[in-house]
Amino acid sequence: HVQLVESGGGSVEAGGSLRLSCAISGIADSARHCMGWFRQAPGKEREVIARLPSDGRTTYADSVKGRFTISRDNAGNTLILQMNDLKPEDTAMYYCAIRWDLCYESPSEYQYWGQGTQVTVS
Repeated sequence: HVQLVESGGGSVEAGGSLRLSCAISGIADSARHCMGWFRQAPGKEREVIARLPSDGRTTYADSVKGRFTISRDNAGNTLILQMNDLKPEDTAMYYCAIRWDLCYESPSEYQYWGQGTQVTVS
């Protein structure tokens, strides 16, 4: 079965960096999927912050553009989110997610989710 496991969250001071990883298993052809990173702060809706479609054309939310980078290892088994220049407003639970084929913004379009990893910026 499909399994996504995030790691790399933690507490960091403003201006610091974190690198989130999402280990992916159970997907036969991950290159044909859209992979994304989402986050959800307390009292707020889950939002997409970075997407990596099969054609490699990454997209980012305006709030993280220029600071965050989404990538995938060569084997396609690990999705990465490099986060630099972190701000207190980046504090949230971060999730990786995958859907077949095209990328969409809505979290409801994604079939597979990790359990989340907490990022706290002070």
